Amino acid sequence: MFKSFVGVDVSSQWFDVVVTPGRSSWQFPYTEDGIAAFLSRLARLDVGLVVMEACGHLERPLARALQETGVPVAVVNPRNVRHFAQSIGQLAKTDALDARVLAQYAASIRPRPCSLPDPDEESLRALVTRRRQLVGMVSAEKNRLRRANPELVPGIRRHLEWLQDEISSLSKQIAQRQKEHPLWRERKRILETAPGVAETSSATLTAYLPELGQLDRKKIAALVGVAPLNRDSGQRQGTRSIWGGRREVRTALYMCTLTSIRCNPVIRDFYNQLRARGKKPKVAVVACMRKLLVALNAMVRDGTEWQPQPSSP
Repeated sequence: MFKSFVGVDVSSQWFDVVVTPGRSSWQFPYTEDGIAAFLSRLARLDVGLVVMEACGHLERPLARALQETGVPVAVVNPRNVRHFAQSIGQLAKTDALDARVLAQYAASIRPRPCSLPDPDEESLRALVTRRRQLVGMVSAEKNRLRRANPELVPGIRRHLEWLQDEISSLSKQIAQRQKEHPLWRERKRILETAPGVAETSSATLTAYLPELGQLDRKKIAALVGVAPLNRDSGQRQGTRSIWGGRREVRTALYMCTLTSIRCNPVIRDFYNQLRARGKKPKVAVVACMRKLLVALNAMVRDGTEWQPQPSSP
């Protein structure tokens, strides 16, 4: 019996489903009853894989329900699916067409199913994400304060005070979660021995990069998105550049690296060497990001603190 590949296009009120082979199509309300009806339909099939796009966490309840019933599900990058649709000549875009493309993508590409997220990791990630959002709001409000009408200044100041209190509260919650979790507590201690890595950065690495210490240097750099990618064709050798990866981790790593260039002798010397060889500032910073990430990865893997002269990546 042939396995079925299922494409699911999720929206806020319903989700469209297409099954291949056969191209059966269904639509369910995005409610608990709708999800239950969908799972009941799938139980009659030999499902090889369900594929849906990542859409701002909207897909998570459905993905979790599928995983809990043992159905393999992959949540994929929408950009990859759109490129696939264009490659097969599917230029029009509707919810039903998107579900059909996702089913074809599942059958052709066979992306790796995602694992059921750990509830503790999800909770920590939510706290770190919310803190980052509030920090962004503080920056925006400070910019408004400089140009605000005098009548609005007191209100903006009150809002800034509230935001700062919320950020402080979230920081305490994040620290407490890490303290209560033995693995995270040890990881936090190890990471923060590296000059330039502070509490917020270590929390971000813990929440968004659980693979830290489990992969080799090349794989961890590629996962984060700090590995230079080739751009060659024929005799032309293009400029190497980074692409993809985990934006939240890369942003935190960037801020750590800027601090490390100032206060970490190893990273500072490496940066100065690259600049002396004619590397552009941004290229040198990215190289330092990779060097710092590889060092942190080795520290977590081996359970060792920062060394003054870590091995070169």
